[in-house]
Amino acid sequence: MAVEIDLLIRDGQVVTAAHGTCPVRGRDMQELEVIERGWVACAGERIAAVGPRASVENQVEVTSRTQVIDAQGKVVTPGLIDPHTHLIFGGSREDEFYLRARGADYMEIMEAGGGILSSVRATRSASLEELVASGRQRLQWMLQMGVTTVECKSGYGLDLQTELKQLEAVRILQQEQPVELVPTFLGAHAWPPEYEGNQEGYVGFLVDTVLPAVREQGVAEYVDVFTEKGVFSVEQSRRIFQRAVELGFSLRVHADEMHTLGGAELAAELGMASADHLLMVSGQGISALAESDVMPILLPGTAFSLRKPYAPARKMLEAGLPLALATDFNPGSCPTANLVLVMSLACLYMAMTPEEVFNAVTINAAHSLGRASRLGSLEPGKQADVVIFGVDDYKKVPYFIGVNLVETVIKAGRLVVGS
Repeated sequence: MAVEIDLLIRDGQVVTAAHGTCPVRGRDMQELEVIERGWVACAGERIAAVGPRASVENQVEVTSRTQVIDAQGKVVTPGLIDPHTHLIFGGSREDEFYLRARGADYMEIMEAGGGILSSVRATRSASLEELVASGRQRLQWMLQMGVTTVECKSGYGLDLQTELKQLEAVRILQQEQPVELVPTFLGAHAWPPEYEGNQEGYVGFLVDTVLPAVREQGVAEYVDVFTEKGVFSVEQSRRIFQRAVELGFSLRVHADEMHTLGGAELAAELGMASADHLLMVSGQGISALAESDVMPILLPGTAFSLRKPYAPARKMLEAGLPLALATDFNPGSCPTANLVLVMSLACLYMAMTPEEVFNAVTINAAHSLGRASRLGSLEPGKQADVVIFGVDDYKKVPYFIGVNLVETVIKAGRLVVGS
């Protein structure tokens, strides 16, 4: 029996993951399903049918209520997913941007009281309403670029009150705007000034006080730690993560960004959802990840902004790993909300193909957030998150560097960008 549909996108180049049920790994990341003059039919919030015209017409019924979008000469993809951001923060750090332009090192700025601690001061002083307002604007930037799902970390409070304030801002934004948000607690982002010289005291505070409070409030799904030289050691991170698991959180980690520290191995050991950054991952770290179900998330915008070496994407792919990509949008090391620019950087500086980057920002990003059963590909039964780009071939999307080619965005079957 034909299904009455509310929305029909017709005659576009429909591009989606060829493998939707499992993360796309290694060589398989070079595969996409491409349907020329394809149709995507949506009923309510869900996709009803995808395929060539003849196939879709046999499955659906177009009525006088059906909205029809002509996508001829355009590219139709799943909604893009950004699985690593620091979206909620007070203030900005443009002065540090210009210091780095003159050669200052990110860690040097941080050790001098700038960096993350600068944002901590601004975020502590910001009201909840101010954090919601700035977060709303940033999400609009992302939505205009075709991003329909965003992971959001705390981490600019480093105290109980402000960390909860950041996560409450995420909760409020989830209720009032269309982009789907995934909240992550990152209280282990830096050492707060109140605990100078008392690292174990702060770790204990996180483990004994903050993590239980975050769980009780129900405002975070994941726990993340900045596992890095000069920040949280592998052993300190393991202690925080083990308590997080006891409380029912899933895990993500900032791993091997500035130094080869063993964050990738820790992610594999604890079966985390993702290991992020990985600029300095070792061969042993890659091997450990290859034997696990951890999703590596690469952030080439950060390497670009900090002028650091890029993560060894090709080595990871040759080892059979899956890869996701994210912006790492934050006020210091990567102040960009442009996920399509990140796709271009991945092609140019990590030798990833257009097919690999599309898989990385759709199905693999969805897997990294535990949402691949619902998001990340254009398949019947999945949520109708769709982007239409105003070019005739998907390879042109990362090719036009920094250009916003998005014409239409649909979230859960509802038109949210375009007309």
